Amino acid sequence: MRRRERVGVRDRRTPRVTWAPVARVVVDVMPKPEILDPQGQAIAGALHRLGFTDVGSVRQGKHFELEVDDGVDDEILHKIAETVLANPVIEDWTVRRA
Repeated sequence: MRRRERVGVRDRRTPRVTWAPVARVVVDVMPKPEILDPQGQAIAGALHRLGFTDVGSVRQGKHFELEVDDGVDDEILHKIAETVLANPVIEDWTVRRA
């Protein structure tokens, strides 16, 4: 689903406002399976203490939602995730258009 977002501001000389299509991109970042996740372990321990004993383990990650120009290609999105949103040494990520 695409929506249109206002780009720029109204100029006194031109009464027209331009609109550009916007795409929503979701990036999920998780620790690699071989990396210890102390935050996830703490959450799992708290759940067990609260009586939620059916939970085996927890891995905590990050969820990002970006609004980008519709023309941005997947290569650029993966580069953004790799260089800004995730640490590729210890984290895996997925990029998808919502």
